[in-house]
Amino acid sequence: MIHSLFLINAAGDIFLEKHWKSVVSRSVCDYFFEAQERASEAENVPPVIPTPHHYLLSVYRHKIFFVAVIQSEVPPLFVIEFLHRVVDTFQDYFGICSEVMIKDNVVVVYEVLEEMLDNGFPLATESNILKELIKPPTILRTVVNTITGSTNVGDQLPTGQLSVVPWRRTGVKYTNNEAYFDVIEEIDAIIDKSGSTITAEIQGVIDACVKLTGMPDLTLSFMNPRLLDDVSFHPCVRFKRWESERILSFIPPDGNFRLLSYHVSAQNLVAIPVYVKHNISFRDGSSLGRFEITVGPKQTMGKTIEGVMVSSQMPKGVLNMSLTPSQGTHVFDPVTKLLSWDVGKINPQKLPSLKGTMSLQGGASKPDENPTINLQFKIQQLAISGLKVNRLDMYGEKYKPFKGIKYMTKAGKFQVRT
Repeated sequence: MIHSLFLINAAGDIFLEKHWKSVVSRSVCDYFFEAQERASEAENVPPVIPTPHHYLLSVYRHKIFFVAVIQSEVPPLFVIEFLHRVVDTFQDYFGICSEVMIKDNVVVVYEVLEEMLDNGFPLATESNILKELIKPPTILRTVVNTITGSTNVGDQLPTGQLSVVPWRRTGVKYTNNEAYFDVIEEIDAIIDKSGSTITAEIQGVIDACVKLTGMPDLTLSFMNPRLLDDVSFHPCVRFKRWESERILSFIPPDGNFRLLSYHVSAQNLVAIPVYVKHNISFRDGSSLGRFEITVGPKQTMGKTIEGVMVSSQMPKGVLNMSLTPSQGTHVFDPVTKLLSWDVGKINPQKLPSLKGTMSLQGGASKPDENPTINLQFKIQQLAISGLKVNRLDMYGEKYKPFKGIKYMTKAGKFQVRT
């Protein structure tokens, strides 16, 4: 299975390595560095790189490459899912997953990695179990460990490890019992110059924060579960019940976890929440071009669009831009030719616009194609797919918990062609 793990920063330095089955030389990463040089962006590095004696599988998160080295052929998604679990665990332990944080807590990192894999095979990957095995670092614990020479390793085997519900520890107690669910949807879309949708799909997740005493059994039902396509569940969900009744029935882990992720790809189900009116023109033989864009809401069910950011990679022939925004601030970098406009919140009564002229290279021919416009935005209290939670019920415990559900839609890769 997994022989070694290398952590590589954006500068290409290996700042941490861990070996399980046998020590693999760092020189194996040279194949990875070659692939990195060929890729235009960090996200474009191939996730699987074959070498004469090994396979390198990698994920890129928080400006760090997590590169696993395997010798025999295994399902790639198995390894990639494990690498994502490693990143999520570090985030859970340290608050953020960054190079500085990993270096500051290097002892805990090695202890956690030692528990997560046993002889190269995944062993304890649930956050609850790991936190009982290896206590998360705190300032007080670090000071005590420094003085006494003790470690963060727990002295008892986790209770969950021995039960049929390995993701939940026993004897959980809270004074305030609460269960919060966040339905977060990311919309990826390509819109053509006439405003028609070329492709559109929604990637959705339901993240949960459950702090309930004892061993509660929850059921979550939806108004329209048929919307959900290509669903991936947390191991706690009873799949048979979902298949027969379209109801999520589960004993939740303690704390934060991802209950499920889903995909909505049917074009007719994906509503486009914003539109962009654009007029970008270049004239042959002229040193000036016209630039005009307006952003407005569309199919938002009356909800406000906020955090709007517009960016566009202008052609090489554009020397400078003289633009006036009706709201927000804009920046044009004459070196990278990147235009960024921080719009903020869209007011439907007064739509934000950015207008002005472009200075072009004298004598240069008209650019082959117009620039594309990339959008970022957020809409609170709206799931753009129309997914709605019907009810959340709890069995097995006597108390009444506090329940809350929040919806949010944001842009993933949202592109408008001009």
